[in-house]
Amino acid sequence: MAYLNETHDPSLQSWVASANVAENGFPIQNLPFSVFRIAGSSQAFRPGVAIGDQALDLAALAKIRPFKGIAQEALDACRAGQLNGLMGLGKAHWSALRLELSRALRTGSPLQHTLEPMLHNQSELDFELPAHIGDYTDFYISLHHATAIGKQFRPDNPLLPNYKWVPIGYHGRASSIGVSGQAFARPVGQTRPGTDGGTPGFGPCERLDFELELGIFVGQGNDLGERIAITEAESHVFGLCILNDWSARDLQAWEYQPLGPFLAKNFASTISPWVVTLEALAPFRTAFQRNPDDPQPLPYLTSADNKASGAFDIGLDVLLSTQQSRASNAEPALLSRSNFKEAYWSIAQLLTHHTVNGCNLQPGDLLGTGTLSGPEQGQEGSLLELNQGGKKPVKLPWGEERLFLQDNDEVILRARCSKPGYPTISLGECAGTVLPAKV
Repeated sequence: MAYLNETHDPSLQSWVASANVAENGFPIQNLPFSVFRIAGSSQAFRPGVAIGDQALDLAALAKIRPFKGIAQEALDACRAGQLNGLMGLGKAHWSALRLELSRALRTGSPLQHTLEPMLHNQSELDFELPAHIGDYTDFYISLHHATAIGKQFRPDNPLLPNYKWVPIGYHGRASSIGVSGQAFARPVGQTRPGTDGGTPGFGPCERLDFELELGIFVGQGNDLGERIAITEAESHVFGLCILNDWSARDLQAWEYQPLGPFLAKNFASTISPWVVTLEALAPFRTAFQRNPDDPQPLPYLTSADNKASGAFDIGLDVLLSTQQSRASNAEPALLSRSNFKEAYWSIAQLLTHHTVNGCNLQPGDLLGTGTLSGPEQGQEGSLLELNQGGKKPVKLPWGEERLFLQDNDEVILRARCSKPGYPTISLGECAGTVLPAKV
């Protein structure tokens, strides 16, 4: 794996002044992709790349053909309304485009005057899903989350025996995935009968929860029947976004056996608009470590590169605002803070396992990591963990309490990579609001 090149130089500066502001999250070393249009307009959505508080219109840039070779081929793929075409070209094209964009946006670039009219303030844009998501798979890769939830149902045996051997996942639905700012009606469905049995309940969910996750966008796919080896898996990953895979806990408790969640999960999922490439995240790689006392991955799920640098140091925050807090202009409350490097399975392992039986992935497919919790108090990735299974309300700074989400609550997820001597890389923000149920 080649991780670093000139685009990662921490001393690089951009002629876009806001990209050089400390902690802005979108320095020239980041360059994440999205799909946008001018807010409130009827314009077609088009791909763009973030630089500081601005977004560069890649469709407009493609028309003047400023690059050569595969970099221009990659830019030409950005004439479409979504990123699937770019994603399908593969790692060499993504890297070539990133390099030319980096050079074009650096201080002293001869393209500055050409690009300036193609910049738009991010606060004045509407965003759409970055790609057409043909398929969505949700995994369950946080040992700490799985253990905490398992203890609520099986105190003496919280983890099922397969957990440490195989990445657990299920196929969800892609049709209800929305971009940050999504507002959705509280789900409605059946709930478990009382202890005396009888007829199930029916009505709005009363135990609505968030799930702090990351989303993995597939780039180049594989043919049906062909496996992706772990040594090649990351070359099939275009990048990462933030994902909130909302969960109706009371609906799920009734319906999940024997086939798993259905209405408890299919009403909404929310992702951040920006997709940060693995190349941009390279400086934040870290060793993927498995407790030596645990079962070690089977041969098809392990490699020297995965052990050496298969994990990513990405800090994750969960914040909550309510109708009351917004009315009083109170800042959202920080509920928890965790890190992706704590995950039990790596990105490469997820793709490898997903295709080991010949399953074909396609450009724009989305893989969810599952809830990302840490081992300590304050690192919980869901309310079900924070409230200890509905037993301990979460106290908010302005005086309210929450066991589960109420109508008009807004959950905000954030993700950033930070280390001394290097600009902070942000994955942006993923926000979603619960509306009253339609009954």
